[in-house]
Amino acid sequence: MHGAPRIGGDIRRMAARLSMLGLAPAFALALAGCAGGPKAELRLPAAYEAPATSSTETTLDRWWTAFNDPQLDQLIDEALAGGLDAQAAAAKLAEARATKSGALTNFLPQGDPNGSYLKQRSKSAGVTTDLKITSASFDVSWQLELFGRLPTASRVAKADFAAARFTYEGARASVASEVADSYFQARGLAIQLEDARASARVQKELYAMTERRARSGLSAAVDADRIAGDLSQSNARVASLEAQLQTQKRALLILVGRVVEPTASLSIDASVGAAPAPPTLVPGDLLTRRPDVREAQARLASAVGRANLARLAFLPTINLIPGLGHTHTSPLTASSATTASIGLAVSQPIFDVPRLMSQLGVQKAQTAQAAIAYERTLRRAFQESEAALVGLDADRRQIEMLVEGEARAERAYRSARTNYGRGLTDLQTTLSAEQAWRSTRTQLTLAQVQAVRRAVQAFQALGGGWPVNRYSSVASAK
Repeated sequence: MHGAPRIGGDIRRMAARLSMLGLAPAFALALAGCAGGPKAELRLPAAYEAPATSSTETTLDRWWTAFNDPQLDQLIDEALAGGLDAQAAAAKLAEARATKSGALTNFLPQGDPNGSYLKQRSKSAGVTTDLKITSASFDVSWQLELFGRLPTASRVAKADFAAARFTYEGARASVASEVADSYFQARGLAIQLEDARASARVQKELYAMTERRARSGLSAAVDADRIAGDLSQSNARVASLEAQLQTQKRALLILVGRVVEPTASLSIDASVGAAPAPPTLVPGDLLTRRPDVREAQARLASAVGRANLARLAFLPTINLIPGLGHTHTSPLTASSATTASIGLAVSQPIFDVPRLMSQLGVQKAQTAQAAIAYERTLRRAFQESEAALVGLDADRRQIEMLVEGEARAERAYRSARTNYGRGLTDLQTTLSAEQAWRSTRTQLTLAQVQAVRRAVQAFQALGGGWPVNRYSSVASAK
């Protein structure tokens, strides 16, 4: 317990006096308790089961630059600078900073200057007398630091502010990932829209070919009607995707703070590149990389410190009370008097012990809860990062297979279409080949979009999106 070695003899004498009042057990409880609280179980596997993603050190602080997409970089920078979520996080951090500044004011000198002026008129034997009394005083109370309350309270305040800063950084990291995810969703819709328009063009060409064959007597008129029905469905899908893309663009503009701009101001390319690989890390890196894990660690440190403050509440509070006063009386016997005083006030809980015991029990329970929350947060972080890495590896393998399958399906369709134009195959074979190609193409598009969105998840799950090296570890608030 901080401060005890300096005043060990005084504490023993105080304990002897308190034993006469039957308070030795409470005093012993306070002395015995200034130690750490429950320990969180922080064991993690030595490595992820997912295959290693990269041997190069991709930066995590600004992971979005790994996509080599200037438009994405600009959108995220705009969201971090002017988005409402980022502004709200900054306001909460400002509140926490102000709270920290006032957390230790109880340990500063307390007191205010006082002044008074009294004018009194009296009349005796026909004589009127005016009496003026002017006085000023300055009384101060200063709690002496003897038992470690101040350093403990200071560590609690620092831990609380650290938790607020990690909350702030976590909110900004979430903003970056949300913008990136929304952006890639928009790109996926743009690709699907382009594919739907291409399918409509293909079906329009098939419809024209079938009509010519029907007029020549080479096929039935019902074949043209069938393709016309498919063409109507494709045009309807185009209209639906146009609406979805416009809605997604509006959501993205709102995220970055460009609320009043029209959706036409945001150009979205109908393409996605390969998903960048996150750096190779180990699960133990989550202890320092994840802002939510760091926040939980800070909240545990704060809870431990508050429990220790609850123990220290059983000890005496000693206040130094200096004072200075001046009084001036006029006009009869003009006189002035200046006084100075200094004293000590000692307060020892007696009848308040049951309430203090209750508060200590509450703080110990809250410390246990904070330790559990720390464990839970770390385990959730490990689960999220493992799942993202496993999914990212599966996405890459899926894309490789779909790329080959889409190329084969396209060749099969073009061959069937050529043969249908020459009368070497029927319409059903051609339509089946076209449908198979379109389906495989859609699956490939969805897989590519899913891969880049999963990469965003992986970067966030590994603790990317904030300047981790700017923060030192949270000291234990003992």
